[in-house]
Amino acid sequence: METKKTTSSKGFKLSVMTLAIMNVTAVVSLRGLAAEAEYGLSSAFYYLFAAIVFLIPTAMVAAELAAMFSDKQGGVFRWVGEAFGARAGFLAIFLQWIQSTIWYPTVLTFGAVSIAFIGMNQQHDMALASNKFFTIVVVLAIYWIATLVALKGLSWVGKVSKWGGMIGTIIPAGLLIVMGVIYLMTGGQNQMNMHQSFFPDLNHFDNLVLASSIFLFYAGMEMMGIHVMEVKNPARNYPRAIIIGALMTVSIFILGTFALGLIIPSNEINLTQSLLVGFDRYFEYLHLSWAKPIIAIALMFGVLAGVLTWVAGPSRGIYAVGKAGYLPPFFQRANKAGVQRNILLIQGCIVTLLSLLFVVMPSVQSFYQILSQLTVLLYLIMYMLMFSAAIVLRYKMKDTPRPFRIGQGNGLMWLLALLGFAGALLAFVLSFVPPAQIATGSKTVWYSVLIIGCVVVVVIPLIIYAMRKPSWRDAQAAADFAPFHWEK
Repeated sequence: METKKTTSSKGFKLSVMTLAIMNVTAVVSLRGLAAEAEYGLSSAFYYLFAAIVFLIPTAMVAAELAAMFSDKQGGVFRWVGEAFGARAGFLAIFLQWIQSTIWYPTVLTFGAVSIAFIGMNQQHDMALASNKFFTIVVVLAIYWIATLVALKGLSWVGKVSKWGGMIGTIIPAGLLIVMGVIYLMTGGQNQMNMHQSFFPDLNHFDNLVLASSIFLFYAGMEMMGIHVMEVKNPARNYPRAIIIGALMTVSIFILGTFALGLIIPSNEINLTQSLLVGFDRYFEYLHLSWAKPIIAIALMFGVLAGVLTWVAGPSRGIYAVGKAGYLPPFFQRANKAGVQRNILLIQGCIVTLLSLLFVVMPSVQSFYQILSQLTVLLYLIMYMLMFSAAIVLRYKMKDTPRPFRIGQGNGLMWLLALLGFAGALLAFVLSFVPPAQIATGSKTVWYSVLIIGCVVVVVIPLIIYAMRKPSWRDAQAAADFAPFHWEK
């Protein structure tokens, strides 16, 4: 996720509704609906809880930090570095990049499933979607195609991402919800247990694990903070846009999850396939079977568009920081189009190695889940650094102008940042527990991948930082990179 350098716009200003819709398209992904559909009515509790303790705090805190440093490069590297030093800042932006790298196989697994469901025979499609060899070939083929496209520059990628969000996310979400309403109104059999409590059963600790992944559903909202100065009267209108966007996001998630649960019994839900199966069953019920391959292609296009955008984005952020002297020259090399070639190639090698975990995991679903959990863990470490930095900067840089400020004093910042930190910490702890609903194979493999994965990924940027040399600095890039306040 790249947080680009922005300045306050003197011309066009984003409207409240435009920014709200941008928030929705940046955050909403339909691939996770199946994970929460298993919880029935209580899924609404998780969505609302995560929105209150994570979604809104993330958006508001990131907005203040982005506004403070709207004329300086670095994004989360800048925010955390100003509070805790360059080492912590580099750790934060490294985690932001590497978590997206680990995320690619999980989202592309969903893309492979979408391709499998282009056929008209659901049983055949489900068998193909469960074939690990088919999945790994599709994942690697799509990823490397996306990388080759990214190496040509961002212009085409930007055009695809613009339409991909609408065609692959917003329209299918609306269609799923509408079909769910029609299904109920025309006497369709409700497969959801309506006698469940809205509040989850907290006595079964391991049943909370899949629900903890909901925090990653809302991840990415910090990217919207870069637009805070592009809104007219940001102190008033930015919070309004965030609240509207959050309500729309939560509504899509809750209603979409319910629509899926209405037509698929909880004991038949599969994390990677159930969204496509749900669409198939609705189309059969409404005698619209001809639409099955169309929705599969639309969802696949949404996945591909998202991957194209993300392949170039986060790597661009760490590339900019690296040229300021924080990465070896090898990682600073770009092609003729100015694209961070070597970082993209290293990123591709990591994705390829992770995809080969199919060999040791018992099923596509378990592979999907363990990589999702590792992604959550790494991203949440970055978020905990960000929330902590926001509080520290209220005291270390108390006189720095804040064009957008949370509250008049420090009380509201403390409340929101602590809420976000506590929510991230809770999800972090829960993410280590193997989910009871999924056969993850050996628990030794599960814990080993997560614990060793976290330790290795956190240690790598610390080693790189300790080994940095003056020769790593690109003179021009370093000159454009403003010093931290404590370096002046």
